[in-house]
Amino acid sequence: MKDGFRIYDTDTHINPAAEVLDKYVDPDFRARLPELAPYRGSVGQAVEGRSEMHTYRAGTKYYRRILGEEAPRETFTGRESKWMGSKRPRPGIQDDNAENRVRDMDDEGTDVHFLIPTSWLSLVGLDDTSIEVAMIRAYHRHMAEFCGQYSDRLKGPVVTSTRRVDEAVREIREWGKARWAVAVMPLLAEGLPADHPSLEPIWREAQEHDLPIANHSFTWTPPYYPGYRDLYDNIFLGRLAAHPWGAMRFAAAFIGAGLFDRYPGLRMGVLECGFGWLPFWARRMDEQAIYVGGTAPLKMKPSEYMMSGRFFCSIEHHEGEDMLESVTRLLGDGLLMYASDYPHSECQFPDSVSNILAWKSLGAERQRKLLWENPNRFFRQT
Repeated sequence: MKDGFRIYDTDTHINPAAEVLDKYVDPDFRARLPELAPYRGSVGQAVEGRSEMHTYRAGTKYYRRILGEEAPRETFTGRESKWMGSKRPRPGIQDDNAENRVRDMDDEGTDVHFLIPTSWLSLVGLDDTSIEVAMIRAYHRHMAEFCGQYSDRLKGPVVTSTRRVDEAVREIREWGKARWAVAVMPLLAEGLPADHPSLEPIWREAQEHDLPIANHSFTWTPPYYPGYRDLYDNIFLGRLAAHPWGAMRFAAAFIGAGLFDRYPGLRMGVLECGFGWLPFWARRMDEQAIYVGGTAPLKMKPSEYMMSGRFFCSIEHHEGEDMLESVTRLLGDGLLMYASDYPHSECQFPDSVSNILAWKSLGAERQRKLLWENPNRFFRQT
């Protein structure tokens, strides 16, 4: 709690090292771990006295060209970023030290974290789906143990394979009622649209377990965002486009396919994608649905689904108080949710919450909705 407000951070990250994730794989997959050696890279950090840790990462895309220059720079990877906070998070908070994570939460005044996995998800880029499925299963076991230490405060998504829908359904059924599991995060393989009929069992099972669909885009690894090949090898363009572009496409496909109509109990949200684009996209979808068509039969305008209480979006601090006021005026105050991106370099730890509470023009009622009530309407209650 901070200044009398309860805080639900809807966009934080966890990235268990390979040494941690390996402990949770199925016994019959353990003999196959050497197959992952080509995707195991050093992260160069010490965690709880361990001298070196590694992470699983496949298909990393580098952006080596500076705008205005003819050729890429070999000394520039496109993965450099500036730390935006005033101090670093405690060690182990993305691996297996839940206590340190909660201590960081206490420093910021955050009550609940929604934890989104990162680099190992890139294994979706491998042809062998059994590797993807095995690591998803290991990750869920890790989450059960990690979050179970603070079950009221640490939550996360059930990650679902879209190439093995049978396994996706099995994972939702296995973990859908666990206290840590409050959403479903489909791992969309490249070339597979969110509206594809093969994914219907995932939406149906998510609705059955009252789990919303959470979409989060990525910049450097699979599952790649739309148009990732067409950014001229430049990270400024790539990072600008990755998250909002991915969210725009996902939301439009989800709404346009009539999924809200077929699954009336299903909610959907987009995370870490900005929010200022929402009114523009809502009105453009309305117009294009009439002008060119191509959607399933819809009971409402696309913009009305976005304002129906079943669509949600996390905010980003850099877009500002005036942008939040504008979006709220146009779409209502029931869809935006607080987020920090902790512990990534874009977060402002340990001042992320304080910086949002400084937006005094919102008033206490809208602040409560943004910080606590809207996230609790979006995520499953456990």
